Amino acid sequence: MKGKPKVPAGKPVFAKKRPVSAGPTAGVEAAIAKVTPARWAAFEILKLVGEGKGHSDELLHSARVDALSPEDRNLTTALVMGVLRWQIALDARVRGLLQRPEQRLAEPVAIALRMGAFQLLHMDKIPAHAALSESVELCKAAGEPHAAGMVNAILRKVAAAQRPGVGVFESTAAFAERLGHPLWMVERWVKVYGREAALKICEADQKEPAEGGMFAEAGGDLPQMDDGSRLVAEIAAAAMPGAKRVWDCCAAPGGKTLILARRLGTAEIIASDVSVKRLAQTEARLRRYSYAERVGFEVADAADAKGVEGSFDLILCDVPCSGTGTLAGNPEIRHRLKVEELARQAERQRAILKGALKRLAPGGRLVYSTCSLEAEECEGVVDAVADGVRRVSVEELLAELGDQGILLNGFEVASMVRGGALRTLPGVHEGDGFYAVVLERE
Repeated sequence: MKGKPKVPAGKPVFAKKRPVSAGPTAGVEAAIAKVTPARWAAFEILKLVGEGKGHSDELLHSARVDALSPEDRNLTTALVMGVLRWQIALDARVRGLLQRPEQRLAEPVAIALRMGAFQLLHMDKIPAHAALSESVELCKAAGEPHAAGMVNAILRKVAAAQRPGVGVFESTAAFAERLGHPLWMVERWVKVYGREAALKICEADQKEPAEGGMFAEAGGDLPQMDDGSRLVAEIAAAAMPGAKRVWDCCAAPGGKTLILARRLGTAEIIASDVSVKRLAQTEARLRRYSYAERVGFEVADAADAKGVEGSFDLILCDVPCSGTGTLAGNPEIRHRLKVEELARQAERQRAILKGALKRLAPGGRLVYSTCSLEAEECEGVVDAVADGVRRVSVEELLAELGDQGILLNGFEVASMVRGGALRTLPGVHEGDGFYAVVLERE
């Protein structure tokens, strides 16, 4: 997914459980021994994510987690993703129970409290005593034994208190906090999309990504991908069905490239990415599909495209972005993203779009897309760069996809079109939030 942060080189290192021994660390060792493998793995992953040392998806597919039993893997995943989704709301809940609400807790203590509160508030099948006792032991195991009593007292209050309800009318600040989102982010969505849509986005972000329900055909030799992501690729293929040369200029992880290869059976397709590692992973993925054998691969920065030769009559420009349309599957984005970073992202996106447009042949079409909900990365980039090209409404292309039986019959597409461009919103439409505009060189 384009919005995911880069994971530092090298594999994440988890602390290994050690046998209980005598000596200065005996208390820590004893505490570790009392924590189940699933909770210990979840605690360490959350700590690494908080330190900026990994992405949840990458860490949850590490060798350490793979070695857990299926039940423990499921619990670890539920804890990590759940805590990241609800962290803002959990912190607010805990803060209100502290003797000094303004005090800053050590991060291991904060994680232990979040994990405990999440289990008590959102996991009905977890016994309260297990959530309480293991959170206390996590605190001790992390070298914070002085905070164990406080963790125990706070979580007992959480367990005993009535779960918070929803008022007849909530302010934006209230529902942003209740649904675990930064206020600045939600205020922007309210301003652009309206209060009702913003609330639906926040609610959708708190759930596991749902199975796709937009397309008539799924499974088989089709790549597994979010409906919103696939829709962008289907629009690109429909934009130039007779394309001879196609360039997917930010191709990793390759799902959209596969859709292009499947739909455009005779086209020469070049998939490029600036990352050597990500492109290698993309190539390995695509080689498992017979219909992708015509795809060539080039390591290239789309902003200057050195290594990619010639012009193209179809270009897919699915640029790296903030990823705010993908918070259900990438919940930590909400914690690391700062509003001032959007301008930096947009500068890079403008450079990529400019570089891609230089390779667009006369009469050719380019699809610019992001998985962002932010105007700076979407309309703002296109408005700043796309002089001298015609904008093609995606409404006609969506209708074609319906006529071809690719989209389910009767699927509502009108609400997905905003100013002639595709705009999907989590909770309002199927899948993640995407923006896509079709540009034509005259």
